[in-house]
Amino acid sequence: MKIRRLEPADIRACERILRALPEWFGIEESNRAYIRDLDTLLSYVAIVDGEVAGFLSLKHHFPTASEIDVLAVERSLHRRGVGRALVERAEAGLRAAGVALLEVKTLGPSNPDEGYRKTREFYTALGFLALEETATQWGPDNPSLIMVKVLGSRT
Repeated sequence: MKIRRLEPADIRACERILRALPEWFGIEESNRAYIRDLDTLLSYVAIVDGEVAGFLSLKHHFPTASEIDVLAVERSLHRRGVGRALVERAEAGLRAAGVALLEVKTLGPSNPDEGYRKTREFYTALGFLALEETATQWGPDNPSLIMVKVLGSRT
């Protein structure tokens, strides 16, 4: 597996991955925004057997804080280290740039969805901590869980 910066030619494969995971990426408006923003956000792809197998993009809110905007991996490669490798590569780049905090939002635990329970476990295993669950961001049926990870300190 190789992790590298996203190139414009990768975007079609990223869209294919999103559309193959409707239980996580089932909102068309959000999917269009994720794909549209790949050109402007710092984004990485995982290459497995010569093909794009997953991708991650980052939003920079402040010099000290960034957010995982989207992370998606081919279903057949779930739990095989692809997502972890993408997050670890992103973290390394952010640390080198002096970013101290990394945030991610996912569906909160007050919604019993099994897939998102696994998503929360994934981020927890990578060292993210649950900070707040709110129903105001995505609506009462889709409580947003904000998770954060300390990457380092700015001195």
